Amino acid sequence: MSLGSKADTFLERYKKIVKAVENAIEGYLAHDSSTPELLQEAMLYSLRAGGKRIRPAMAIMACQACKGDGMKAMPAAAALEMIHTYSLIHDDLPAMDNDDLRRGQPTSHKVFGDGMAILAGDALLTYAFHTLALYVQDAEQVKKLTIELAEAAGAPGMIGGQVADLQSATTPRTLENVDYIHTHKTAVMFRAAARMGGICADADNHQLEWLGDYGLKLGLAFQIADDLFDVNGDETTLGKRVGKDADAGKLTYPEVLGVEESQGKAGDLFVRAIKAAEKFGTDGEVLKQLAEMVRQRNS
Repeated sequence: MSLGSKADTFLERYKKIVKAVENAIEGYLAHDSSTPELLQEAMLYSLRAGGKRIRPAMAIMACQACKGDGMKAMPAAAALEMIHTYSLIHDDLPAMDNDDLRRGQPTSHKVFGDGMAILAGDALLTYAFHTLALYVQDAEQVKKLTIELAEAAGAPGMIGGQVADLQSATTPRTLENVDYIHTHKTAVMFRAAARMGGICADADNHQLEWLGDYGLKLGLAFQIADDLFDVNGDETTLGKRVGKDADAGKLTYPEVLGVEESQGKAGDLFVRAIKAAEKFGTDGEVLKQLAEMVRQRNS
């Protein structure tokens, strides 16, 4: 599996990393013949639905920025995408955001039913940790990666953010509250992706701190951009329903700050993420380019 080379353009390198991650995930699941056929079909349906694979790509690029072999971060990258996909399956359920469309195709519960969608999400969540334990060779790295991912995806991180998001219709419309929701439900997983890549390269504490700062800033900027897409985005381009945040009474940056100030906040966070990547010198160039790609995205 090729992760590209420095001779490639950034986009070529990114596409090769994405393809390698997708192949790895397929390979991991294909080796598990104990998974019931319908459950595996439901898991793969959502995993194959596309997406930019930003989190796994970030893990591999962070590993490379720390002079590590990007392939050693592949199990971590796959685990991150499994966690992300499970969260989307559950987010789309009628009890949560009640969405019928994701990445331009029917959501999991519309195809397989609510029960199977819940189980597919549960299976991907647990399979992420199975992947780390089975395919990461260094026991100390397995421990560190497991802690990093569990804290980011669990109650202190993404789940805690989602709880606050569910309650946001009755939450005071303050910047402090929207910061909490978006930092926890989105940005901490970006932070984990960057730090997990560093862990796979045996990065030192300073490097892990820089990577965490990079991921957190980029993740928050990413979520602000998502809020803005929901206000003025195109449903065909986005592949999902727009205007749903306002309809659901969700707490968002455009609501609290307005569109223009939200754009300014996102821009400032992108700049700060790039400055964090610059601490790695020329090795951090790929992380700078990743931040720029995220800034320029239109969906």
